[in-house]
Amino acid sequence: MPRRLLQRYLPHPESLRKRRPLGLPKRLIGDPMLWTLSRRSVANAVSVGLFSALLPIPMQMALAAAGAYWWRANLPLAVSLVWITNPLTMPLIYYGNYRVGAWLLGDTPRMAPASLSTKWIAERLTDILPPLMLGSLAVALVAAVLGNVAVRLVWRWQVSRSWRKRAHQREKAKRHKPSFRQE
Repeated sequence: MPRRLLQRYLPHPESLRKRRPLGLPKRLIGDPMLWTLSRRSVANAVSVGLFSALLPIPMQMALAAAGAYWWRANLPLAVSLVWITNPLTMPLIYYGNYRVGAWLLGDTPRMAPASLSTKWIAERLTDILPPLMLGSLAVALVAAVLGNVAVRLVWRWQVSRSWRKRAHQREKAKRHKPSFRQE
């Protein structure tokens, strides 16, 4: 079941309460709804985490934590999904978002230079920023909706598969049960 798999990897709220330097508000750590692993809370966490991860803004983890609180999503899952955009994947993801934004605006996207520098980015920031923000917002919304639907479908499929398996095992046990008839 997906719940058991997620419980294996996500931190327990008690372990985070002991680590006060994390600076998490007591309201976030103490709310049991933010630690629940249900189909709804996990699907909402995936939406919040993907949306936050795909925006080129600072403090994505704080946005994911606030979104998890607002949407009643699983807090550790939403915050950990932000790390999809890490220093290795960030350039590719944001360049793809820029290209989507340029396509939506009807512009031709600029090609990145062979040696990317902060000077090149600063000179072209006014040209790059509108398509990057629009593309990031569009990709983030689509990814959030698709992630939510995918989690709900996979969770439902997994639960129905588990139910069928248990029903088959009960039927099999019923057929092979010895009968004690007295004659």
